[in-house]
Amino acid sequence: MKNIKIVGLFTLLLAVNLTMAQQASPPGYVSVSGSIDGIGKCYMGREISGVMGWQGASWLEREKREREERTDLLLDALALQPGMVVADIGAGTGYLSRRMAPLVMPGGKIIALDLQPEMVNILQTGVKLSGLTQIEVKLGSVDNIKLPKNSIDVAIMVDVYHELAYPYEIMSSIMQALKPRGRIVFVEYKAEDVRVPIKPLHKMSEAQIKREASIFALEWERSVSSLPWQHVVIFRKLI
Repeated sequence: MKNIKIVGLFTLLLAVNLTMAQQASPPGYVSVSGSIDGIGKCYMGREISGVMGWQGASWLEREKREREERTDLLLDALALQPGMVVADIGAGTGYLSRRMAPLVMPGGKIIALDLQPEMVNILQTGVKLSGLTQIEVKLGSVDNIKLPKNSIDVAIMVDVYHELAYPYEIMSSIMQALKPRGRIVFVEYKAEDVRVPIKPLHKMSEAQIKREASIFALEWERSVSSLPWQHVVIFRKLI
């Protein structure tokens, strides 16, 4: 009985702390002289990079991608289970969505979401050709993923978060869509490794990812650094 009371008190205090955090003013955006790869806007000390447009879709499907990025290791790290609903945010051509889809069956679903209408058209074509009916394609907006409350088990962003023009608003909408104890997975090119052949603004350090996640009701679960170019940083929604 005593343990039950302690757990109940902890839950109450956590709820109070989260409510206070949500009432605090969100971090603001700061205008700067944009670098060649940025949009002239900073968030929490980081200049936001420009978006890789739909015109670069072929790069997402390049033959060398599996070898360069080891998507198989990423899939292992995700530990997806049958029945899960996974939102692939910034899904692009659906490269990862198609690989995740078999892992959530039977009973699961991949919501492949992108913010560019042209990319969504490419995505829809690829999904149709794949025959993977458990992939649902959706168009989001620059500041909202537009998914129902408590509707997803996992949200994953692969080389996407650093390009979001409104990271706070997108994260807020993800938090709404996540079920209690759902996971958010950031996959970003390693800023700590100068050997990774990606432009600096298209990389993020693990420390910066954790800093930006810390303003939400999330707890860090684990980080995976076994991929050649990227790290995988995983958080869980607290309630």
